Amino acid sequence: MNKENTFKVIDKDGNEIEFEILFTFESDETNKNYMVYTDNTKDLEGNTKVYASAFKPDAEPLELLPVETEREWRIIETIIESITEENKKDKEETN
Repeated sequence: MNKENTFKVIDKDGNEIEFEILFTFESDETNKNYMVYTDNTKDLEGNTKVYASAFKPDAEPLELLPVETEREWRIIETIIESITEENKKDKEETN
């Protein structure tokens, strides 16, 4: 994990959790910036848990904002699916 692409959060129980930023993007549709990140834990099916939030790129310290609408979630899901497919193709081409 590249420490430059990480941030830490204190959860409601006072535990420090480190997250890895997978990617960020700006949506022309919503005029917002989004971050997709993970704590590298797995769900019951063995998939890595991934989270998404809106954020203000110039804010110090980093402030994660809620994704507020179904439209925003559809945009985020479309980007995640696109990147996942691209990564699968890249992996297949190198094998």
